[in-house]
Amino acid sequence: MGKILSSILQTIGNTPMIELQRMAAKHGLQGRILAKLDSVNPSFSKKDRIALHMIEEAEKAGLLKPGQLIVEETSGNTGNSLALVCAVKGYKFVAAISKGNSMERIKMTRGLGAELLLVDQAPDSRPGQVSGADLQLVEDAARRFAEETGAYLTNQFHNEENNEAHELTTAKEIWEQTDGSVAYFADFAGTGGTFAGAGRALKQLNPQIKCFLVEPAGASVYGGGGLSAAGHRIQGGGYGKVLDLIDRGTIDGCIPVTDEEAVRFTRELARCEGIFAGFSSGANVCAAVKLLQGEAKGKDVVVLINDSGLKYLSTDLFD
Repeated sequence: MGKILSSILQTIGNTPMIELQRMAAKHGLQGRILAKLDSVNPSFSKKDRIALHMIEEAEKAGLLKPGQLIVEETSGNTGNSLALVCAVKGYKFVAAISKGNSMERIKMTRGLGAELLLVDQAPDSRPGQVSGADLQLVEDAARRFAEETGAYLTNQFHNEENNEAHELTTAKEIWEQTDGSVAYFADFAGTGGTFAGAGRALKQLNPQIKCFLVEPAGASVYGGGGLSAAGHRIQGGGYGKVLDLIDRGTIDGCIPVTDEEAVRFTRELARCEGIFAGFSSGANVCAAVKLLQGEAKGKDVVVLINDSGLKYLSTDLFD
């Protein structure tokens, strides 16, 4: 039995890694899909890592004062994570969030004690799906709020501590859990922090490791496909814009995933492996399958299970 912990924050990170043996067998793959279950973090997503790191680094640097108001733009998961961290640390938190987000993530943020700054969607956006235009409106609202109130803006899309959180924790855990056998790393980009931070650190450990960016097929900015489907269904990323946190030098290739593929592989994860995850996790597993069917045949491909399917029950993901 483990020791008694002093707070929920001590449960962030050190997440398990699962070999997806049943899915590999189903698709006739040679090699391994190794899925890191960041969905078991306390707010059920990988964003707990960056929320804790951004807050603690701001405290150390004197940028964040005791009791100061905190605000962040979020597509959902980071709002959940910051609400959790702020609840434990005693900060008041305001989440600027699009009305297009799933109700589960909106309600969870509120349930953890945060206040919500709900932002209307852009005129051409689809309800329940946050586009890049929606997110820009949210970012503008968060910045105005910070300027007007003096709140500390954690600024996840531009904050290098986002990258560093994954460089210091996620990459180290992947390397140790695979005993250095990881040959490929693929991740769906939201802010790009996981891909950039973990990818950079893994390449420092072994320059032969290849890092592939996973994108929606209709919003393949880095893969050269352009933006033809701003209203794609893969929630939490694929906003159709260049991301400040990503160094193109880390990208060894891009893998486009369609809405249908993301949904199909998310459902397969649940039904074959018992892993109940969200859209982007299905996209990651789809990318791993494509890699193992091609150049990564016989190798170890690591992906993250980014968040829990419990956050999408109000969507049609599992209908």
